[in-house]
Amino acid sequence: MSGVTGVEGEERSDYSKAESRQIRQRSLRLLGSLIRPVRSKVALTMGVVVVSTAAQVAGPAFIAFGIDNGLPAAMKQDWMPLWMTVIGYLVTGIIGATLIAWYTVLTARVSQAILFDLRKRVFLHTQRLSLDFHESYTSGRIIARQTSDLDAIRELLDSGINQLVQGALYMLFIAIALFSLDWVSGLVLLGSLIPLAALTRWFQMRSQMFFRDTRTASARLIVQFVETMTGIRAVKAFRKEKRNEKEFGEFVEEYRSSNFKVIQLFGIFDPGLVLIGNIALAVILLVGGLRVAAGGLEIGALLAALLYSRQFFAPAQEMAMFYNSYQSAAAALEKISGVLEEKPSVPDPTRPIDLRKASGRVSFEDVEFAYKADRVILPTFDLEIPAGQTIALVGSTGAGKSTLAKLISRFYDPTTGSVSLDGVDLRKLHPKDLRRAIVMVTQEAYLFSGTVADNIALGKPEATRDEIVRAAKAVGAHEFIESLPNGYDTDVNKRGGRVSAGQRQLLSFARAFIADPVVLILDEATASLDIPSERLVQEGLQTLLADRTAIIIAHRLSTVAIADRVLVMEHGQIVEDGTPRDLIAGTGRFAQLHAAWRDSLV
Repeated sequence: MSGVTGVEGEERSDYSKAESRQIRQRSLRLLGSLIRPVRSKVALTMGVVVVSTAAQVAGPAFIAFGIDNGLPAAMKQDWMPLWMTVIGYLVTGIIGATLIAWYTVLTARVSQAILFDLRKRVFLHTQRLSLDFHESYTSGRIIARQTSDLDAIRELLDSGINQLVQGALYMLFIAIALFSLDWVSGLVLLGSLIPLAALTRWFQMRSQMFFRDTRTASARLIVQFVETMTGIRAVKAFRKEKRNEKEFGEFVEEYRSSNFKVIQLFGIFDPGLVLIGNIALAVILLVGGLRVAAGGLEIGALLAALLYSRQFFAPAQEMAMFYNSYQSAAAALEKISGVLEEKPSVPDPTRPIDLRKASGRVSFEDVEFAYKADRVILPTFDLEIPAGQTIALVGSTGAGKSTLAKLISRFYDPTTGSVSLDGVDLRKLHPKDLRRAIVMVTQEAYLFSGTVADNIALGKPEATRDEIVRAAKAVGAHEFIESLPNGYDTDVNKRGGRVSAGQRQLLSFARAFIADPVVLILDEATASLDIPSERLVQEGLQTLLADRTAIIIAHRLSTVAIADRVLVMEHGQIVEDGTPRDLIAGTGRFAQLHAAWRDSLV
């Protein structure tokens, strides 16, 4: 089984230190693998931002030089120093602005390349994961990985990293420039870093918890919304609107409360930064003013020191916003990396065996299967289904019929023993051969967005229109398709909204039959059909099931009548095995079920 419980656990915030370390390492591995293909662009981007930041920081130094040297020279009719100052100031300004524009474009390209890679990875990987993962990991949470979590990472890449890199470099270059200009003012600024570091550390410790709570609340909100909309028919049928309103309201309140805590945090942090910056500026002005009066400092140098000090604290506020983006993105990256670390419980074979010509013989040898270790569904199980035979599986709910079908389809692998097709273990069979040879039609007849013809052709993408029409006629779907507004070119809309449940099932039959598998599994596939539709399908089934192995799981015993052989299952074991006529003539479980069904028709 896959490690779904591990992924579910990442919705919590109560990690042990070892778990947190493992999750961080996993996230860093993912981040490294995303950056590696664009590392040359990242290096170029870093070079551009260094030069552009240095050009921006040079401005106050030129102002100091112009005031202290250019103006006195100009008073003596020597205009060259002042002109050089003005030109230098303008050139560095132009260089800084140009490189910032280039840097913005480069970062956008890098971030989009990373996001493109990550989106594809999440989609392709979740699609490859085995059925047990999707049956345990709710659709709402999968959608949250592709939407809100990827949006949080996009926000970090698009703006958060810009704020961090530019802000950090800006503060570093300002500190270097200030110390070069006036070391006393530099010491004052250095002293202001002590309360700034304390305030930042306080902010980090609290924001880490608050931001994680915000992300968790957001994910719960999305899951609730998606699952409500996905199950809207059940919501309407059971009048669940009021309960949903209350539950959704609680999630909204939880999200609002967690966001309010974050806002309160910034309500203390931002004014604290402003206060520290103003105090540092006031001390530099006082100390510098006294030194100017004493002749120990030029007035231009004091002005530049004040400008540098003022600019030094502006990036600190931007970097605080980066921490907001970082916390959200870090939590999102943890969840996405958790999904990407999941391994298929039904892996493809390392050395697959090609199945050149399949006859359809299915064998179960010493098979035992359990979804969970403490709950065995199929105890030691042996079964031989000859090629071309139609088997009907009958039994009460939970007897193991659908589990048997999932093992034949290799949605799951047996815990012990083997399931084979024509003597080849399904675990060794090439995936393309397996999917071509075995097709399963379930009760949930899912239709994808597109036309009726597109949905039927999923069973054989290269099928011609004539082949599609023949498949529809074979299962009795042609007549209703022709009655649709555009016939086979009618758009079924999302989830087949233009057709009824029974019609969707007929289309899924046509899709399976056009695939022409050697083994066809019908898992309660006639449950959504009305009596006339079922009769049409049964007529088609008798023709289409000829010369192929078929496994039919049905509660309707009318469907069982076309089977060559009936297997009655109870508690994962076959308790009766014979032809429909022989079992009806007996006194066993199937005879009782058939008698009850016959009485219900009277």
